[in-house]
Amino acid sequence: MFIDKTKIKILSGKGGNGIVAWRREKYVDKGGPAGGNGGKGGDIYLIATEDMSTLMDFQFQSVFKAENGENGYIKTQHGRCGKDLYIKVPVGTVVKDVTTDKIIADFNEAGQCVLVAKGGRGGRGNACFATAQKRAPQFCEPGENGIERTLELELKLIADVGLLGMPNAGKSTLISAVSSAKPKIADYPFTTLTPHLGVVKKDNGDGYVIADIPGLIEGASDGIGLGHEFLRHVERCRFLIHLVDLTSQNPVQNYKIINSELKKHSESLANVYQVIALNKIDSVSEELQNHYLEEFKKISDDVFLISAATGKNVKEFMYFVERKVEEIPKPVIEVEIEEDDGATDNDDSAYSIYKVDKHTFVVEGGKIFRLANVTDGRNTEQLYRFQNILKSMGVFDALKSAGVQEGDLVKIGHLEFEYLF
Repeated sequence: MFIDKTKIKILSGKGGNGIVAWRREKYVDKGGPAGGNGGKGGDIYLIATEDMSTLMDFQFQSVFKAENGENGYIKTQHGRCGKDLYIKVPVGTVVKDVTTDKIIADFNEAGQCVLVAKGGRGGRGNACFATAQKRAPQFCEPGENGIERTLELELKLIADVGLLGMPNAGKSTLISAVSSAKPKIADYPFTTLTPHLGVVKKDNGDGYVIADIPGLIEGASDGIGLGHEFLRHVERCRFLIHLVDLTSQNPVQNYKIINSELKKHSESLANVYQVIALNKIDSVSEELQNHYLEEFKKISDDVFLISAATGKNVKEFMYFVERKVEEIPKPVIEVEIEEDDGATDNDDSAYSIYKVDKHTFVVEGGKIFRLANVTDGRNTEQLYRFQNILKSMGVFDALKSAGVQEGDLVKIGHLEFEYLF
């Protein structure tokens, strides 16, 4: 199975809460604050690797969560930070944020690493709030939530040479003859349903990569056939080999159809240099070979007669291809990477107010809920601080706008209080 486009959901780690604690030591009178800080939540990174060639792994796991940070401890002990999570993707993967539709990463080399979701900050314990004037703070901070995102991964194979042609033109036969790739070969169209990569060895021991793309047909840009869906994989090739079946009814017309579909897909792809290989010369007369050689020479100077099945002229043709690989540099594909605020923006200060019944209002929101969680309703100092934060966030004004009346009940998390003007 070849998967070249998928979506994943990621959630970075939540920061641990700080705590309220006090020193309890023998012979120490009135021990001071000793609440430790919560640990930071784990970050999530995407990292490019050459060990993967498809996105198939994400069909089995599409949700990724980093580890949460631990809450703080007594004796000013900080909670452990959550472990960062590294998600491997194939080289050639382009990453888009589904919500904003922004391209946030383009992995074009192995080892490239990008932060896609920063873990939540750990909350501070009460020991951090001690000052000369306030020696015994009775409050702490909650940890920040992690960041939740849905990302779209799109794989664009990075090959040196792209192999194009009509269905049954002999692309699979050629790539199996010149490399160790073993695509399915049969005498019917659309035998190749997914792209194949083959490494062609040079005489010096080095090699280059050929991508065999499923056959294009007329109307592919409108969703007919298979090939147009996979053309993204040849956008980064140095050049293209256009394989033409000489046994077809109209080889010249077939060549023009393919190039028309290339242009519909991308103007830049239509302008990529092409080597024309007239295939299946073992099945046509020499007279017909010469006729089509002259016809295609009117289109390009680089035209070759080959038989991928018998190997005739293939060796000489591949020597020419090797020289072109050395001459033509890899194209620099400019993918506009937009600033990714979503990776570090942990702000969840938005809140909502619901009227449950005539005299009851509920306030919901990530930050407000976390603040309520670390507020002890029996502690006056903590309640004062919580009230001041609500005022600065505009919650009281919002309650007035929602129609709250004096004496109405307001619920925030586990806290309940009567509203007083």
